Amino acid sequence: MKNQLLNLSYLLGILMLSQLSFAQSNPPVSHHKDSLVALTKKYYQLNIKVFQTGSTLADIEAIFELFSPDFTYVHPKYGGVYTRKSLYNGYVNNQKKGNYNGREADVKVTKMIVGLNAVAVKRAFIIRDAKTGKLSEGERKMTLFEFKDGKISRIYEYW
Repeated sequence: MKNQLLNLSYLLGILMLSQLSFAQSNPPVSHHKDSLVALTKKYYQLNIKVFQTGSTLADIEAIFELFSPDFTYVHPKYGGVYTRKSLYNGYVNNQKKGNYNGREADVKVTKMIVGLNAVAVKRAFIIRDAKTGKLSEGERKMTLFEFKDGKISRIYEYW
């Protein structure tokens, strides 16, 4: 009985080591830091374009080209989890209602922390006053982007 327990312990140890070795030799696929940063910046550039008066459906569609098929947008403060389709419909509805009026004139990214298939961003929109046209920096906010297969798979808002 004692020998059987020792043999079982030995076999479990070998199995655990082989699994560890497999995991180390096959790490999760990650994308180069620069490509994650470039994709995140592209997302903000395209959003600013959509937020302007006169933006088109093609401008919205350009944003959604950056997203994976199973993309989700998570914003607990404003409704929770949005599917790719529900977020797209929200963009289109806001555009049709004239809500994209140039108020968000630009975005100022002050910090990016790049991790394994993720980028945490500290940013603020540059807000245009509707009456005076004067620009001012809005509230700083944090957003987490997650990536899969070279696309944005999830955006999580922490504000």
